[in-house]
Amino acid sequence: MESSRRPGAPLPANSAFAGFRFPPEVIVVAVRWYLRFNLSYRDVEELLVERGVEVDHVTVYRWVQRFTPLLAEAARPCRHSPGDRWFVDETYVKVGGVWRYVYRAVDQHGQVIDVLVSVRRDAAAAHKFFRCALATFQAPTEVVTDAAAVYPAVLEELVPSAWHHVERYANNPIEADHSQLKRRLRPMRGLRTDKTAQLVIAGHAFIQNLRRGHYELTTDATPARRVAAAFAELTQAI
Repeated sequence: MESSRRPGAPLPANSAFAGFRFPPEVIVVAVRWYLRFNLSYRDVEELLVERGVEVDHVTVYRWVQRFTPLLAEAARPCRHSPGDRWFVDETYVKVGGVWRYVYRAVDQHGQVIDVLVSVRRDAAAAHKFFRCALATFQAPTEVVTDAAAVYPAVLEELVPSAWHHVERYANNPIEADHSQLKRRLRPMRGLRTDKTAQLVIAGHAFIQNLRRGHYELTTDATPARRVAAAFAELTQAI
């Protein structure tokens, strides 16, 4: 549980950790473990107890909800711009016992561009997904999708200059990447709300991008230490 802050030193008044019972080092390592590894909240609770930190799994859940978006936002200025080839596809997850669609995109370098949890798989959802991604990133020159009928009209409206590529096996990169998400979600014992699902799936994408080196953070760290070092650095920023 690393930090450049001296243990026991008072937190700045504007720190996101001010008012919390546990120190930032404990909170951030719990969030990192949950997002990075195939753990439930109870698993994280048990690992912390083994290290002398008595914390309830509900508290771990609250930390993940509170600090995941703050850490991702703090890292945003350091994020690499995505490549010009976007692979877009939908997968599905159960939320509160009901199936939800998850729109995801990766570029040719393996960077997860954006994610969106949606009640429906339709033109409105596809439009919202691309609109959100394009609000942050430069438009691609090529978009690879499956043969869903909604995509041509959406892409013609939002990225008319992009080549829309639909071909068998062309979308293998994003389909393979879905398996990384599904493997992470399996031990979570269910996502209960759409809001929680969006946050956790976006947090997983954030961790994936950190691991794959898509941020200008801790560039001198070894791949095995990259995520831990980045979280320690981001702790100081929030």
